[in-house]
Amino acid sequence: MTAQPILAATDETSPALDIYRQFRGLIVSGQLGANERLPTVRQTASDLGVAPGTAARAYKLLEQDGLVVTRTAAGTRVAPSAAVLPGSVLRRVRDLVAAAAAAGAEPEDVIDVVRLVWRATAEGHAGTTS
Repeated sequence: MTAQPILAATDETSPALDIYRQFRGLIVSGQLGANERLPTVRQTASDLGVAPGTAARAYKLLEQDGLVVTRTAAGTRVAPSAAVLPGSVLRRVRDLVAAAAAAGAEPEDVIDVVRLVWRATAEGHAGTTS
């Protein structure tokens, strides 16, 4: 997984629900993009100090909600329909943010430039599709 590690489970009464909520938050906020792989159930259990069955229940909840798809060889991945952005776009956004931060750019300036480039690109394509 390329996003920040999930925090330790906070609600001792329902750790599976906590894990579910944390991953759901990462998915719906766009921090995990379409087709990005989640850690294995065992890795999640180990990272959070819970039993593998608890982590497996959380993954099942995510799957039931259509947020992830689990396949034996491919592992558990964010469902394409659940993510805000495709994984490839999200990776490029992360790269842009890292490069801008390294250059000392202000977030508002970067966002303004992205908006201007987006509009210019959209206007350029609008004339060719009519």
